[in-house]
Formats: sequence, C-alpha cells, structure tokens
Amino acid sequence: MRSLHAQHDIFLLSRPFRIARGVKVAADVVTVTIEEDGIIGRGESVPYARYGESVESTLAAIDEVRPLIEAGGDREALLTAMPAGAARNALDCALWDLEARQQDTSVAAMIGAPALAPLASALTIVIDTPEAMAAAAAAVADAPLLKVKVDGVAPEGQIRAVRDAAPNARLIVDPNESWDRALVERMQQILLDCRVDLLEQPLPAGADAWLEGFQPAVPICADESVHTEDDLATIAARYQVVNVKLDKSGGLTAGLRLARGAREAGLGLMTGCMVSSSLSIAPALHVAAMSDFVDLDGPVWLAQDRDGGVRDEGGFLVPPAKGFWGTR
Repeated sequence: MRSLHAQHDIFLLSRPFRIARGVKVAADVVTVTIEEDGIIGRGESVPYARYGESVESTLAAIDEVRPLIEAGGDREALLTAMPAGAARNALDCALWDLEARQQDTSVAAMIGAPALAPLASALTIVIDTPEAMAAAAAAVADAPLLKVKVDGVAPEGQIRAVRDAAPNARLIVDPNESWDRALVERMQQILLDCRVDLLEQPLPAGADAWLEGFQPAVPICADESVHTEDDLATIAARYQVVNVKLDKSGGLTAGLRLARGAREAGLGLMTGCMVSSSLSIAPALHVAAMSDFVDLDGPVWLAQDRDGGVRDEGGFLVPPAKGFWGTR
C-alpha cells in the first residue's frame, strides 16, 4: 500500500540572491514523500511565479493526482496525467528514488550511466554594483566556471568587472530575459572581448523569433524559452544550447528526454536549477553528467541545507552522501 505526503518547506539563504527579476532571501520548496511497504522515496520542487506557480497551486496539483500515485501509478502514468512543472517534478523524482530503493540499485544504474562523480558547476555572481560583483568574483576566482547575473541597465560594466577579477574562469552571462534586440546586438563584441562562453536567455521568451538566422558571437542558451522536448523544433532554429531544469521539464523522466533530444538535434546542453536544497539537485546531477555547462549551485546559497546533501569544493560539486537520493 502506498501513501503520499507533500509539504511546504522553507530554507533561508545565507545572503540575498539578486537577479533581473527580483531578490530572493529564502527558498520555498515543496517536498514530496511516497512510502510503500516501509520504503520511502523523496522529491523536491521549487514553484516559480514566472510560470504562474505558487506553493499552494503546486500542493493542490499534487493532491489531484494522489489517487493515481497511491494506487501504484508509475512515472509514465504521471507524464500523461500532469503537465510539465514543479508539481510533476517533485512526484517524478520521488518515484525515481522509491524505485531505486525498492530494487536496491541506483538511478545511475537504472539509466545506464556511470556512478556520479564531482563535476564543475557554476558559482553565481548576483547583480550588484560592478565593484561589489568584482569583489564577489575575486573571492571565487579560482573556480572553473562563474555565472554572471546582469540586467538591462549596465551589463557591460558588470561583465567587465567580473572578468577582470576572475581572468581564468569560464563565464556564463545570464540577463534573465531583461535585454531587447538592440542590446543583444550591441553586446556581441563585448561578450567576445570578455571571453564569455555562453549567453543565457537574454530575451523574453516569446520575443526571440528574430534569433532565427542570427549568428551570435558566443552561443546563446534557451532557458525560459524551452521546457520539454516538444519545444525543440522551434528552439533548434534560434538557439545553440538548451538549459534543462527539472522544475520546467516536470521531472527527471522528461528532463532526460529533453537532454537526449537536444543532443540529437545537435544542440549543446546545460543543466540548471532554482535556488533549492540538495534534494532538487541530486536528480539533476544525472542530466548534468551529460552536459557541457552545469549550474547547480542552488544549495550553496542556503544558510542550512538538508543533511548529507551536495557540497561545493572550489567550484566542483560533490554528489550527496550515499542513500541521500536515488540509492539504497
């Protein structure tokens, strides 16, 4: 007999997380547990207002499929019962965890992949004055990859400040949909001069059709413009890289399909996250292992993470302790 429980958990941040869309001081997550014959699987999601989600709507959506899950519904049944989004993500990841524990195996083995290993993951430099962003970058200048949050007001000064403070790190620049066409075009030479490796979602989703045929100085990654593999036909004509986030795709099952579809379409791959606990990050590591760029530093911003979670070691993300998620 199965039982399903979902709850709202709050994780305070150690410092404000500021992007073009606003400032976050806590991570509001939905935690799902599915128990069957004494074995428990867990999953976590981060409802995102940008996609019309809230903690309340996510909990309500989970409750709607409670009969399906408690009757033994599997991940495939979930794909047809719910749309992509935070609610399905938490449930899908809990089902992966439950299945791995029931079979006394690991999620890596289930998908035919090697055991997880530490990997380079971006450390985020949030929006601030160029001087403050330079100081933040200098503190992690030895990390292999930094992600620079910018807006449409003064991105050049912010990017140059970070590059000067961290001359050897690879850089991802993320305007979070705050640029327009004129700014994207004007910034091309600056991105090249600053040796930026990737420009992530500069334009609002829905305002990016003109990218078809555009030849960027550095690859452009779709984030808000891509959610599932159904989006790939349009995305492949406009972007060079896709960002897989499990909260967008609606779980690891759909996230893996999006990642594999992106590769088949000749696109580069990034794995991203919301600000979350390690319970959101552990499933995403299985997509990250396939990716060119990894941005999974959500738990690094927490004042206190879940016990046994991932940890950052100089810009390398170490997988969680055995038994945390996806292993017995």
